[in-house]
Amino acid sequence: MKSMKALIVVAALTASSFTMAAGGGDRTMARADKLAQASMEAYRLEKQKAESSVAEKAKSAEHANC
Repeated sequence: MKSMKALIVVAALTASSFTMAAGGGDRTMARADKLAQASMEAYRLEKQKAESSVAEKAKSAEHANC
């Protein structure tokens, strides 16, 4: 009887851990990763735009006195 109770307790704890694992944490992390990638891409494009505009200003300043 004691071994049967122990088996039931172990089964209950195992089942509850499987249930909690399917609670949506994976979806949340996937969404956070997707948003982080989109944010980094937008930052990269903004930085690239700023660098190109600085380069254009420097080029036009060199030839302003020609």
